[in-house]
Amino acid sequence: MLEIVEIYVFVLAGFVGYQVITRVPPLLHTPLMSATNAMSAISLVGSLVVAGSGHGTVASVLGCVAVACAMTNVVGGFIITDRMLKMFRRAAAPPPAGAAPAAPRKDNE
Repeated sequence: MLEIVEIYVFVLAGFVGYQVITRVPPLLHTPLMSATNAMSAISLVGSLVVAGSGHGTVASVLGCVAVACAMTNVVGGFIITDRMLKMFRRAAAPPPAGAAPAAPRKDNE
């Protein structure tokens, strides 16, 4: 009976998460990514606690695997957020066609 409840909660959480993410306006995608990075960092701290708890070999191995997975998630999230922010940067305007290059400035005058 307990396994059925756990599966139900898992499916319900997946459905609710999908509904929430698909209804986020495009303007709020970057803050949403930052929030998920923060949650991934929390899971990283939890996996570090499990890895260093000393409750046995299995717990230590699973904790180390969890640290690797959480760290991959955090780094990937920051890379994707950086790419999203680069989309909003403006390109530098080229100098006017007839403008002469600027002369170097002398600081000793």
